[in-house]
Amino acid sequence: MSKIAFVFPGQGTQYEKMGEVLYNSVSCENKKIIDRVFENNEEVKKVIFEGTKDELKDTKFAQPAIALFSVVLTKLLKEKGINPDFVAGHSLGEYSSLYAAGFLNEVDTLKLISARGKIMSEAKIEGSMAAILGLSSNEVENICNNIDGVIEAVNYNEPKQTVVAGEKDVIEKSLEIFKEKGARRALPLAVSGPFHSSLMKPVAEILKKEFENYSWNDAKTPIVANTTANILTSSNEIKNELYNQTFGPVKWVDTINKLSENGVTKIYEVGPGKVLAGLIKKINKEIEVVNIENVENIESL
Repeated sequence: MSKIAFVFPGQGTQYEKMGEVLYNSVSCENKKIIDRVFENNEEVKKVIFEGTKDELKDTKFAQPAIALFSVVLTKLLKEKGINPDFVAGHSLGEYSSLYAAGFLNEVDTLKLISARGKIMSEAKIEGSMAAILGLSSNEVENICNNIDGVIEAVNYNEPKQTVVAGEKDVIEKSLEIFKEKGARRALPLAVSGPFHSSLMKPVAEILKKEFENYSWNDAKTPIVANTTANILTSSNEIKNELYNQTFGPVKWVDTINKLSENGVTKIYEVGPGKVLAGLIKKINKEIEVVNIENVENIESL
């Protein structure tokens, strides 16, 4: 019997006034849940509801804004009787998946993500990232290994797209090297840090302490982990994964392949944008992808 999965997008899919758009389209019950999430965080709520595109670029605001969509739309899907057999998320999306899996309730999931955004925004870890297109992940890794300084393959997005992260000057100098080695494109990313690289280890230690502020459950729905593509169900496993994910890779190709191996034939991308749908089609064309970006998408199912 074919199975379904929910997957959740990472940072970069935010847009201005997205909180207001969602809030105005949900029931009074769900409005109260949103209010509870931000009851002690009015600054974040104001930017998510009213902020400009530039304000929402700040990690402190972008992460809870995107996750708010993912969590609330997941709740609405479940209320409609659509439940996943597996869940997975890309980077930030792995945190959004905590509610779908049952590790945390919806309020704690969003409060943890707001805390994560604040911690990452205030950490001020120097570094940058770049997307390398047209080379295999093995080729990207080999090139990184021959460049002096910190540069690491961190996001294995699809077979011919790998993101690298590391020290800013090293990333800048590497772009021409990747092109010389056959990359079709080597593009610097507009991000505020070297996410998922070893430089982020200090942030992981802060997050590890933050995890202690929440009530964790073992999963009702298994999650495919970013850093290993292993299937996890215990609360200790997921906390260890979230810690490692801070300075470890997002193995998205392996994640989608693991879902397929376990019988998944339909994936719901839950949250703003269609980034993951594009990546999934380049990994496995046989999987059907349904985009759930707003309440109207759910009502039409």
